[in-house]
Amino acid sequence: MIDNSNSALHEKDGIPQPETTNKNSAKKIKLNRRKHPTVNEFVTGILNGNITFLSRAITLVESTNKNHQKKANEILEQCLPYANKSVRIGITGVPGVGKSTFIETFGKHLTGLGKKVAVLAVDPSSSVNKGSILGDKTRMEQLVTDENAFIRPSPSGTSLGGVAQKTRESIILCEAAGFDTIIIETVGVGQSETAVHSMVDFFLLLKLFGAGDELQGIKRGIIEMADAIVINKADGDNIKNAKIAKVAFTKALHLYPPKENGWQPKVLTASALNNLGIEKIQKMIWEYINLSKENDFFNKKRNQQNKHWLYATIEQELKSRFYDDSKTKNLLPLEISKLENGKTTPFNAAKRLLDLQ
Repeated sequence: MIDNSNSALHEKDGIPQPETTNKNSAKKIKLNRRKHPTVNEFVTGILNGNITFLSRAITLVESTNKNHQKKANEILEQCLPYANKSVRIGITGVPGVGKSTFIETFGKHLTGLGKKVAVLAVDPSSSVNKGSILGDKTRMEQLVTDENAFIRPSPSGTSLGGVAQKTRESIILCEAAGFDTIIIETVGVGQSETAVHSMVDFFLLLKLFGAGDELQGIKRGIIEMADAIVINKADGDNIKNAKIAKVAFTKALHLYPPKENGWQPKVLTASALNNLGIEKIQKMIWEYINLSKENDFFNKKRNQQNKHWLYATIEQELKSRFYDDSKTKNLLPLEISKLENGKTTPFNAAKRLLDLQ
């Protein structure tokens, strides 16, 4: 036998390494990450502000597994009495407007005031470009390490309604976990603004200076939904243009009637990067919330939103059941074939499919 003890290929015993994980910590992590915590364990963990249980419960909410959905619904039912005690703020704006920087600076300002902030993201385009929302968590480097903040991206999905529904359920869980300020972010390129507007107390539109952006905002009708507009990146050489944009948007807002609660939407400027104007924005939002609570518009709006989402959920569930039905799956390709060959109309094909139910 060849002796390799002096060969470069011979492996010598290494230096024993110390354990990298404290045994008690490892045991605690293992307990927290048990495969199947009970519903009561989930609820207790969430009510105690345990982020591990909160994150895992949101994962159950996002799951399409029927067993997971059943468990998630039970958790939600038990958490509901402890929810609805937060201020929900929707923030939207086109890509490049500085949403991530703004939310991080705004979030840090709120935690500095003793608030507990949860950031949830609604992004219907995430099923296409995959990284637009997941990147937010890495961009908000300071907020993500704040013990009084929680950042959670929504799941990607082909249905905006589905994503928005999961976000609403996540709001309940975050509120039960003690987060008193919920920020809902949307990418601002489609229907997502309408979905987010229907689940928040205050809707903030971030804009940049530039006539094209102003006209785009007016054309798309987002201004009508906004409770306030903030011209972001108002710093350095941009200050003058930001002031011009502020005047333009203020004029545009006067074309719309006051909000139902009597609020006249405001236009402010800010530089999230330099932490300028953030405190003024925060005070304005709380001014709106206080006004809404004084004239009972706050509760009225929440009730309207719950009613809206009841109908939306029913419609979504009926749609899912229709397409999941085995008879529909068998007949649908045949009806599509007839349609393509000019042997039927869309209306008659739809009627035959619906009559199967």
